Amino acid sequence: MVVVQTEPSTSAPVHKNRRKLSKKKAPRIPEDGAAEHDEEMGTTARTPAGPDKPSEDTAEDDDALMIDTDDVPLPPSSAPSFGPVSAAAAAGPLKSETRRIAIPPHRMTPLKKDWVNIFGPLTELLGLQVRMNVQRKSVEIRTSKHTKEVGALQKGADFVKAYALGFDVNDAIALLRLDDLYLDSFEIKDVKTLHGDHLSRAIGRIAGQDGKTKFTIENASRTRIILADTKIHILGSFQNIKVARDAIVSLILGSPPGKVYAGLRTVSSRMRQRAL
Repeated sequence: MVVVQTEPSTSAPVHKNRRKLSKKKAPRIPEDGAAEHDEEMGTTARTPAGPDKPSEDTAEDDDALMIDTDDVPLPPSSAPSFGPVSAAAAAGPLKSETRRIAIPPHRMTPLKKDWVNIFGPLTELLGLQVRMNVQRKSVEIRTSKHTKEVGALQKGADFVKAYALGFDVNDAIALLRLDDLYLDSFEIKDVKTLHGDHLSRAIGRIAGQDGKTKFTIENASRTRIILADTKIHILGSFQNIKVARDAIVSLILGSPPGKVYAGLRTVSSRMRQRAL
């Protein structure tokens, strides 16, 4: 039997180094940075051909042309040229103005009776020229050299219109003497749509028995009221017209007269306190 002895080797075991060769992936480049990446790679991105932009030389030429056109004189126009108005002409009388006020047919007869009382204040207080046009059923007024106030024509027109609506001459003449008086007109259908007997009862509530309700509203609000069918006309100052209109609206909507009287008494007492 043969025994073989082997000596241990002092050399370390040999291992094969296997390196994995991995392919490096190219980094992703966003769309915005595509042009920059092309520049780094030494390439230039091609842009689509667009319209040719004007150069700076052409822009300067355009400015020069525009400046040249400003110096060109304008062609003569046929429009007349007016000089400044002199001080004497400006202080002189203005051009006469005319106003025509229509008169209803049922007011022509009272107009003829009270004509003396109508044209007197217009000519004496306001210095207007007045005439009655029977064919056109109207009253025509115009300014003259004796007219001093600028709003005289409007005041005269309001005075004649108030008489045409049915107000008495003595009540309407207050429009000429006072500045804070106005006319207000509205219809019952503007407040509430009524037909037939309902409309008749609303008119009866406003007038009252023998006109008692209407007179009460006039005395409490210091106004004058004309009830012409479905139309209502009020003459007075702004605040007083509002008080009378609120009372009439309450009657149209169905409020009993007693409740309206109580409200008017409260309002009239406040007005007296303010006057004091």
